[in-house]
Amino acid sequence: MADQTPDSADFSRLRVLVVDDNAALRGLLRVTLNAFGVAKVTDVDGVERALSQLRQDPYDLVLTDWKMRPRSGFDLLRELRDPRCTPAPGVKVVMLTAYDDGERIGMARAAGANGFLVKPFTAASLSQTLREVITDERNFIQTETFLGPDRRSRARSADRPMTAAR
Repeated sequence: MADQTPDSADFSRLRVLVVDDNAALRGLLRVTLNAFGVAKVTDVDGVERALSQLRQDPYDLVLTDWKMRPRSGFDLLRELRDPRCTPAPGVKVVMLTAYDDGERIGMARAAGANGFLVKPFTAASLSQTLREVITDERNFIQTETFLGPDRRSRARSADRPMTAAR
């Protein structure tokens, strides 16, 4: 998916797992991603179902809401970035949240998120976030307790840190 202009990303091979406990938002994301030409969109209502789905099928990207019960999207992110138990090494993760404070963005990045999208969002901001995440060339690193994008990498220029897209 390299060699694409920012306005013309090809999502036709992208496999996305949407994780949110709100059925209406899952439906909206599924329809929007299909309209973008995403090859495969699967949606589930919680962390346990997401982990089960990731064990069954390969995905390129997980879009997960931060605030869910009984387990949060942040719990999912931490499990996906733990090399001792991840069912999907290398999957990219975008956190969805209603909170756009710098602390949450920092927490998400430190935990291994590739992107951050603030609700309510527009189709344009979702598309922009997808383009940024799928073209993110940061290396994945592995330590005893972390497998995810290199948080020290400068592939994202200093003037383009992970921000909260709306």
